[in-house]
Amino acid sequence: MTVTYITSGQAPPLQTTFIATSAEQPPQTTYVEVIEDPRAQRNYNRWTNKHSAHSATVGLLLFTYGGMDMAQGLQWNLNTGVMNTYEFEFSWFVGVIIGAVVAALTVTHVPKRYFYLLGGVMLFIDAIIFVSAPYDYSPIVAARYVGGVGIGLITVAFIIHNSEVTLGCSRGKWCGLEQFGLALGILIQVLMDSQWNFKSSIGINTAHGIIGIIFSVIATGAVVVSVESPIFYLRNNNEDAARSCQTQLLGAMAPTEVNNAIFDEAKRYVMEGTSQSFGAQFSASLMPFTKMIFSRCLVAFTFSVPLSLTMLGSTLIWKDTIYSWPMILWSILRFIGVLLTLCVVDKLGRKFVSLLGLLCMAALMLALAGILSHETYFSNTYFMSQVSRISMAFQFFAGLYVISTPAYLGEAFPMRVKPFLIGLVVCLEQVIHIIVIVTFGKSSDSYFQYFVGVGIILIVSVIIFGVLMPETRGLSLRQAGERFRRVHDMMSY
Repeated sequence: MTVTYITSGQAPPLQTTFIATSAEQPPQTTYVEVIEDPRAQRNYNRWTNKHSAHSATVGLLLFTYGGMDMAQGLQWNLNTGVMNTYEFEFSWFVGVIIGAVVAALTVTHVPKRYFYLLGGVMLFIDAIIFVSAPYDYSPIVAARYVGGVGIGLITVAFIIHNSEVTLGCSRGKWCGLEQFGLALGILIQVLMDSQWNFKSSIGINTAHGIIGIIFSVIATGAVVVSVESPIFYLRNNNEDAARSCQTQLLGAMAPTEVNNAIFDEAKRYVMEGTSQSFGAQFSASLMPFTKMIFSRCLVAFTFSVPLSLTMLGSTLIWKDTIYSWPMILWSILRFIGVLLTLCVVDKLGRKFVSLLGLLCMAALMLALAGILSHETYFSNTYFMSQVSRISMAFQFFAGLYVISTPAYLGEAFPMRVKPFLIGLVVCLEQVIHIIVIVTFGKSSDSYFQYFVGVGIILIVSVIIFGVLMPETRGLSLRQAGERFRRVHDMMSY
């Protein structure tokens, strides 16, 4: 018997052909390497990225507007003319919880484009209210609830969709666009709120709404060219539709053996998922869920009410005004960290970049706690300048950390329980935001207590992350899930 493996470069075997010969002949193994036409390979990559970009464009624009709404609830509502209350601040996060619950319960039954469409329409309504009633408290709060529900719907659908339609070598980048969009929205809102010209005939909320209208209209239009995941149709026993989606995702230039191999891997993923009961998969998800608690839920600590107030207060003491370069740089550095990580996350690996960002975040958080433990330092120009600089550095490393969390979230759980546990983790992230909003006392002691408490949490998370979290770069969903179900995984590259 001769076993022939057809491979492409360093990829695993894509096809096995058994050729029966004489019974007496000893088994022989032959490896045949397929060298593809470089022009075809370039076209294949371009086409694949093109279709990934279609779905990503929808999410990127909607998450950008969502980031603006989120930032406004985390103290960046300084000059809008709308009263800042607890309900104003947490309304958007409550909306996200509602949307995430609805999406978790329905996403396996409805194509993802309908979640994008509904979420886009809800964000459009949010933006329309901001433009039509920019200074009225009740309509603005209602708009924030509506916008939050839209983002909750989109978040669960986007993470599941992009984890399924992208290849293992680029999943980190495409899933990471969720956090990239949120960071861009934070940047826009912080710059507008801290640097707005009061002589302008357009108010901040009006500009906020105009940006939302533009982004939601473009994103909703882009839904037309988004392609559903083949896994969705395989779960519904529609192999023809699944293969059609696979062809659209890879393109006609993709070699047949590559197309078949990826499609077969999707079928194995679905077969493995459907062969296990819901209870068995739920039990197997306890370890991945624990890992995601110490991964995704930490995102809530990277941009919060205490961090915003600390930056505002320290800059005001240091520069006598918030209309100065530290505020501009603070808002830009998070975006730079996110952008850099987005470019390297699939090359350096998710775990290495996340660990680096998390370790530096923990150190900087404890540094803030050390300075703010002295009440007399709150009015000292030198120490407040150090607090402002540390806050800027913290946002950069926060940008390094957050990019990997959507990809990890999309890879962690078995197929049957995946939407429910993704929705639960997203809800827990919002609950942390709400708890911080309603419990932070804004006294000098509150700052020290918050920063030392979160600093300890981050230090513990560094250890847990380093020991338990797997490196899933380049793996299929099925392989990544197997890595997550291990108790520990020390490999970081």
